[in-house]
Amino acid sequence: MRTDPFFVPDWLAQRARSSPDHLALIGAGRTVSYAELAHDAAAAGGRLRRLGIQRGDRVALLMANRIEFAEIMYGAMRLGAVLVPLNPRLSAPEAGALLGDCRPAVLCYDCSARETVAALTPHMCAARVCVDADAAADDPLWKEIGATEGEPESRIDLQAVHSVVYTSGSSGRPKGVLLTYGNHFWSAVGSAFNLGVQPEDRWLACLSFAHVGGLSILLRSVIYGTTAVIHDHFDPEQVNRAIDEDRVTIVSVVAPMLQRMLEVRGERPYPPWLRCTLLGGGPAPRALLETCAARGLLVAQTYGLTEAASQVTTLAPRDARRKLGSAGRPLLCGEIRLVRDGVVVAPGEVGEIQVRGPTVSPGYLKTAPKGETAEDRRPSGVGPHRVDGWLSTGDLGRLDEEGFLYLVGRRDDIIITGGENVHPAEVEAVLEAHPAVAEACVAGAPDDRWGEAIVAYVRLREGADVDASALQAHARRSLAGFKIPRQVHFVDDFPRTASGKVLRRAVRERARGTAQPQR
Repeated sequence: MRTDPFFVPDWLAQRARSSPDHLALIGAGRTVSYAELAHDAAAAGGRLRRLGIQRGDRVALLMANRIEFAEIMYGAMRLGAVLVPLNPRLSAPEAGALLGDCRPAVLCYDCSARETVAALTPHMCAARVCVDADAAADDPLWKEIGATEGEPESRIDLQAVHSVVYTSGSSGRPKGVLLTYGNHFWSAVGSAFNLGVQPEDRWLACLSFAHVGGLSILLRSVIYGTTAVIHDHFDPEQVNRAIDEDRVTIVSVVAPMLQRMLEVRGERPYPPWLRCTLLGGGPAPRALLETCAARGLLVAQTYGLTEAASQVTTLAPRDARRKLGSAGRPLLCGEIRLVRDGVVVAPGEVGEIQVRGPTVSPGYLKTAPKGETAEDRRPSGVGPHRVDGWLSTGDLGRLDEEGFLYLVGRRDDIIITGGENVHPAEVEAVLEAHPAVAEACVAGAPDDRWGEAIVAYVRLREGADVDASALQAHARRSLAGFKIPRQVHFVDDFPRTASGKVLRRAVRERARGTAQPQR
C-alpha cells in the first residue's frame, strides 16, 4: 500500500475487520455491528451507483437522525460522492433554497420530510428517493432499488471533499461549508487526544446530523471503534433514559438542552459511567455550569464552528472545575489567536477569534450556473475566508494567562448604546443567574437618543414568576447602568437553529420591529 501522507485506509472497512462484532450503532430499537454497517454501506453504495451517482456528485439527505443515514453516508463515501446533510425540519422554501444552492444529483429523504419534499419543484435535483415504506409524488423507494455489487474498498484521500455542511444561519443566510475527509479526521484525532477514548464508550447523538456537531459523532465513532447512540430528535427524558439504560458515556448538547435535561431529571444523580457532557453552542450560562458542578456532572465546554469541522477548543475533563466557564484550549494540531484592529491582543483583552489548522475548511460552496454539466457539479470553494492562513470567525473571546479561551459573543451581535459597546452574552449571563430565568437573549433596538437600546427576551423556568422591573433591578446589581435592558419581554420559547441554538437574527429583527407589551 502506498504511504502517501494524504491517503489513509477506508476506516469503516478497517474497523469491520478489526472489530466486526463490536456495536457501531444503536437506534430506534436496532443495533448494528461494524461488520453489518460495512455490509449495509456497500449495499447503499450499490444503490447510489444504480441511480447514476459518480465520484464528486452530491448526495443530499433530508432526513432525521437514523441508522439509514449512516449507511447512505458510508455508501456515498465508497463512491467518492459528496454528502449534503439537510435538516428535515426545514420548510419547503428553506429546503428548496439550499437544494437550489447545492444542486444534488439525488435527494434521499424519509417520512419526517415527506410533506416538504412533496412541495418541492421537480427541477431542484435530478432524482428523489424515499428511504421509508412509502413515497411522496411517486418517488422510488430506497429498498426497491437493486443493490448492484458495491464499489471495491478504496483508500481515503484526505484532501477530497467529504461533505457540504450548511451553517446554522443564526446571524445570516446559511453558507455551504466544504469539509474534507482530512478536516473530519483531524477533528476526530484532536477530540480523542483531549477527551480520551475508552473501548466501551457510547456517544449519544441527539444533535441533528445536518449540524456538524451531530455529523462528526458518526464519523469519529467509526475512527475510534466506539458506539454511536442515535436519537431522531432531542427529548430530555429520552436522553436521560439513554444515559441510564444504554450506558451512554458522552453526550453532546447545547445549553438549553442541558438545562432541560436537568429540569426533568430532578435531584436524581447521573450514573458514574457518564464521563463527559460536551457543551457547545456559544457562551454557557454561569449558573448552569455551577449547577452541574454542584451535582457532580462533568461538563466540558467547547468552542467550535462548521468551518472548522466542529471542535476548535475544548475544556479537558481534568480542568472542568478549575476553569469553570472556559471553552478550553485548542485541540491537537489547531491554533487560535485573538485579534483586534489587525493586532494580536494581550491575555485578558477581548478580540476576534481566529483559527488555523488541518480542521479548517478549504472554502464555501460555489454555486454553478444553470445549464451545468456533471463536471460542473463537482464541489468548488469560493473565498477567500482566510488571511495568512488564519480563519476569521467573527466570534469574540479572551484568553487567560494559561491560554484558556473564554467566549464573549459574536462581533455582529455587539450593541452600541450611547457610544458604549455592550456584549449581549454579558447581559444574558446576569439575567440567567436569576433563579426564575431559564434562558435570555439580548438584542439592540433603534433608539433616537442612544442609537440602540438594550432589549431582553426572557424564557422563565416552569412555574416561576417574575416581572420586568424585578429583573432590571437584579441586573442593576451586577452591570453598569448603560447595560441594563430598557425593555424586558417574556417568551414561551425562542426561534432556534437546527442545533438548538437561539436564532439571534430573528430576535434582532423582532427587537428592531414592534415588540409585544411587557407582562
